[in-house]
Amino acid sequence: MAVVETDTAEKNHPDDDRVVLSVRDLTVAFGSKTVLEHLDLDIYRGEILGFVGASGTGKSVLMRTVLRLVPHRSGSIRILGIDYENADDQSRMSLDMRMGVLFQHGALFSSLTVKENIQVPMREYLDLPQSLMDELAYLKIEMVGLAADAADKYPSELSGGMIKRAALARALALDPDLVFLDEPTSGLDPIGAAEFDQLIARLRDTLGLTVYMVTHDLDSLFSVCDRIAVLGQKRVLVEGTLDDMLACDDAWVQSYFRGKRARSIVTDDASHSAAPGK
Repeated sequence: MAVVETDTAEKNHPDDDRVVLSVRDLTVAFGSKTVLEHLDLDIYRGEILGFVGASGTGKSVLMRTVLRLVPHRSGSIRILGIDYENADDQSRMSLDMRMGVLFQHGALFSSLTVKENIQVPMREYLDLPQSLMDELAYLKIEMVGLAADAADKYPSELSGGMIKRAALARALALDPDLVFLDEPTSGLDPIGAAEFDQLIARLRDTLGLTVYMVTHDLDSLFSVCDRIAVLGQKRVLVEGTLDDMLACDDAWVQSYFRGKRARSIVTDDASHSAAPGK
């Protein structure tokens, strides 16, 4: 499969209500250095999209641009049918509440307990009594598989896996539709990473989430991702199932998915390693 090109007609945002995130003709630059150029990407409702690429290609930059933490030079982004730049204040607030983010390394506030970290989005967007916020925080803690006594612990008292789960609980605080995960299994041992992948899949199925996951973890790509998108040459080189990755003739894609660290099952039975595309 050759590198995917997008014709002019496809550059328009699709009307398909399955499309939760639609990026068109996006260019991001820092001074004279262009990181992303004329990039297109769609993410479909209810899927787990694994987003990969070589280090320094701009995977986290794209995620942060979608979240409006990094400005873009040109192009457009529609999330849940809303063009944030042209939306009114009420629509923007509604959109913010429908997204959750797990940043790399968790990014928990060190001076707040797990319970207080989870309540930060609630305090920002909702007007709830403390008792209800406490009840909701304990619900999220249970939802991500942490013990109830983790609620009053500080980040410094948590293991790496517990930090990931606490950060995920905070990302789910407002019951979002779309969740962004930046390297969610980095730093975890293989067992912990597999358990976290299973948690993500279970929450997707239970809560009806759509998941945008930046990852280098081949196991995550093989076990829980419905589709994969590869970033290279400042744009999305190819997107689709694992079969599509294996058929792509780009040298980096071939090295990544057929390299020494790739599972032997990739070449034997790739169809069982990724769910069908939307």
